[in-house]
Amino acid sequence: MATAEQIKSLIRSHLSDDEERFHTIALQLAAHEARQGHGALAKEIRDIVEKAKRNRGGGNIIAFTPELGELIFNHRIEVRLAQLVVADALANRINRIVREYKQQEKLKKYGMSHRRKILLSGPPGTGKTMTAHVLATETHLPCNSIRVDKLMTKFMGETTAKLRQIFDLIAAEPGVYLFDEFDAIGGDRSLNNDVGEMRRVLNAFLQFLEQDDSGSLIICATNNTHLLDNALFRRFDDVLHYTLPDEEDRRSLIDNVLGTFRGRLGWKTILTESEGLSHAELDCACRDAIKEAILSDKTKVTTPILKEMIFERQQSHNRLSNQK
Repeated sequence: MATAEQIKSLIRSHLSDDEERFHTIALQLAAHEARQGHGALAKEIRDIVEKAKRNRGGGNIIAFTPELGELIFNHRIEVRLAQLVVADALANRINRIVREYKQQEKLKKYGMSHRRKILLSGPPGTGKTMTAHVLATETHLPCNSIRVDKLMTKFMGETTAKLRQIFDLIAAEPGVYLFDEFDAIGGDRSLNNDVGEMRRVLNAFLQFLEQDDSGSLIICATNNTHLLDNALFRRFDDVLHYTLPDEEDRRSLIDNVLGTFRGRLGWKTILTESEGLSHAELDCACRDAIKEAILSDKTKVTTPILKEMIFERQQSHNRLSNQK
């Protein structure tokens, strides 16, 4: 049956004449009942809401402003787990999330729940966003990305209300929801430069995250774990740490990207020259090498071509590092 928080939310939204919120919570109840195996009751609740919408000429249950619509966008990218080049231990943990999702009913029989709220941390370009695509592909869920940095800069003063709408969507529409650049909202509340508005937004996010019991996967990604508030970590079911690729990872990535374009490569030179590059930077270097080979009427990527492209990426990487 409905949770105490859902019942209280229903009452509050009814007494405040917040019809949109009332409909959203009703649909959350329907989703909750469906997960409990009460399909008939869930359908009745949804039918009641839909009938009320039609009678009142209502449109979408969750009405987003055009600006908010720009912050939530759907990715149509299929990426299998086998395509993700990460350490075996990390790949196994990602696979565990997928396996638990697919067998969540088995876990429920023993009073257990599957991993749903995941924090990804690590340097840029190491596979965090790609992991969200992998989870969406492997679970057959749509992948939606929320740019938290834009949310914070555009909606200071309205951010908490927008966050509530986002979590309403998470409850109403099952999917993988990626909060990218999460440190923009999850910053440490004890820092001296913190402002009251930011603190209220983080408190609201913590409450929304803790209360969420939807069928969606909530993924938060950050390049700066040290900036996050300590209270965040216990709200997540799992925290995955990403690192720059080692020699074995770099070789696998080069093999995967070059594919049939790979010629005889001097691996010792290539692996030495590519040290310090992220997965994304190395991926770009390989694709640049393929394009250069095609334009030069070559059928294979050779060591000099790939080395040149890696050198260009290293120069860009070093310039960016020196600017920080």
